[in-house]
Amino acid sequence: MEVDVLAQKKAALACSVCGSRNYTITANPNRSERLEIKKYCKHCQKYTIHKETK
Repeated sequence: MEVDVLAQKKAALACSVCGSRNYTITANPNRSERLEIKKYCKHCQKYTIHKETK
């Protein structure tokens, strides 16, 4: 019995204000630009822009 397991690439979302990596996502390898989302940062205690890191 063979099991094919596809490895998914993971990327972290880091706060652009304090730099803490608060969220992880599964990265799409076909995308060329880095993701930027406005999400809640528990360290800054407000909504800030989070950018995709490696």
